[in-house]
Amino acid sequence: MDSLTLFSTAAIVLAGGLYWFICILGSAEQKGKRAVDLSGGSISKEKVQDNYNQYWSFFRRPKEIEKVEKVPEFVDTFYNLVTDIYEWGWGQSFHFSPAIPGKSHREATRIHEEMAVDLLNVGPGKRILDAGCGVGGPMRAIAAHSGANVVGITINEYQVKRTRAHNKKAGLDGLCEVVCGNFLEMPFEDNSFDGAYSIEATCHAPKLEEVYGEIYRVLKPGALYVSYEWVTTELYRGDDAEHREVIQGIERGDALPGLRCYSDISAVAKKVGFEIVQERDLAKPPSQPWWTRLKMGRIAYWRNHILVTILAFIGIAPKGVVDVHEMLFVTADYLTRGGESGIFTPMHMILCRKPE
Repeated sequence: MDSLTLFSTAAIVLAGGLYWFICILGSAEQKGKRAVDLSGGSISKEKVQDNYNQYWSFFRRPKEIEKVEKVPEFVDTFYNLVTDIYEWGWGQSFHFSPAIPGKSHREATRIHEEMAVDLLNVGPGKRILDAGCGVGGPMRAIAAHSGANVVGITINEYQVKRTRAHNKKAGLDGLCEVVCGNFLEMPFEDNSFDGAYSIEATCHAPKLEEVYGEIYRVLKPGALYVSYEWVTTELYRGDDAEHREVIQGIERGDALPGLRCYSDISAVAKKVGFEIVQERDLAKPPSQPWWTRLKMGRIAYWRNHILVTILAFIGIAPKGVVDVHEMLFVTADYLTRGGESGIFTPMHMILCRKPE
């Protein structure tokens, strides 16, 4: 074989390998975002690294996080940095769900979302709120399952654009609507929703009573609200150094101003006026572990991290994306440790009613 033929063969093999690595292995679980399209959301490409550094500066000045006026900027920066990576590697629903034997992760996620709207007992013609909707994965599953009109709110403008594109592609833009805004000060009238839900979203609020109070305000009397909350459990010990390390790792890697104790949730709901209908940890047995999906993704992480590094090196992906991807992997380890030890759950469910 002459050198030209050898070179041509090698080039074809290399090109085929890169295509397979990027377009096949590098695709999202739910193929809506490709590796070559990774970005910093609304952040310009050349400023992604600076914004990543800014994100970590919040933790170097912890009192800044505690200030209500600083938290929206903090959370918005985080979701600009992570939204594309979440979609690429996880799918359109940015939350966990209990594993179900014989069901795929996507099926288990859909069932977990449908349960939320089943608890609300709403159907066609009703208007419900998704407080902290992300890119609208739960919104679309809930609208398709119930036939209700769903209005989502997210603080991140880039997520609004992604949600609208996904809604249109799914043929659900007639049932699903999204607005950009802060769920601590929502642009909705009093008593205007027939139900509301939040799935692993209110953990970003600096004070839970502020978001619960807003949801209470916009609900019609007699309407139900269900939330899946990130909390520390009864097994958490604040004087245990390892426990503190795990919880702080989760907070830093997921833009949380501070995780709450499970016992705080119902107290806050009652404080703003809700009646408690039901409360339980959906992660407890007989539910199967929610964190196994993270453990099974370690090989995929290293594959993806190599890919992100290559794409950043050749200028296709912003340089800061490499640091963001590494941060999320480290956080996944803390989440796994929190789940295995039982000191943390992302699905403490509370169902509330606004009194008649």
